[in-house]
Amino acid sequence: MKKVSIFLAPGFEEVEALTPIDLLRRAGAQVTIVSIGEERTVTGSHQISIGADALFEEMDFSDQDLLILPGGQPGTDNLKACKKLRALLEDANKKGTLLAAICAAPTVFGDMGLLEGKKATCYPSCKEGLAGAEYLPERVVTDGSLTTSRGVGTAIPFALSLIEQLFGKEKSEEIRTSIIYGH
Repeated sequence: MKKVSIFLAPGFEEVEALTPIDLLRRAGAQVTIVSIGEERTVTGSHQISIGADALFEEMDFSDQDLLILPGGQPGTDNLKACKKLRALLEDANKKGTLLAAICAAPTVFGDMGLLEGKKATCYPSCKEGLAGAEYLPERVVTDGSLTTSRGVGTAIPFALSLIEQLFGKEKSEEIRTSIIYGH
């Protein structure tokens, strides 16, 4: 079973969080919604509240296959300010764990220096935050173990790319077909 954690901070972008959660679970991943705050209920940038499965402190991240950061504001700034999350991402990156971020959230990786010499994408107005990366205006960019995407409109291809990385192209195509994406 592939294990995935997605991190919610107050002000996260709801579509960018829920789309990968939904599609990865359809593919068979065990996805844990993790609140980086002190409350399990996290309210997004459009006032939609989501109940997290766990608080950050309750988790053992040692066996995770993929860690995901949704964008949104002030969610991205809240993720960036979270020292325990930054430490986890740094450690996971060193181990080669798959890391993914969408919209403004790739700037968290940029702020940490994880994008140095990599290709990446993000919400167009945030590209200065991709410190050291080559910005590509693609829907989804994967360079090594890092996957980045542009925003709400790219949430489905972002999730399908993550499914392909975890389960293979056949599973990604199966999910794409089942949700009638691109037909």
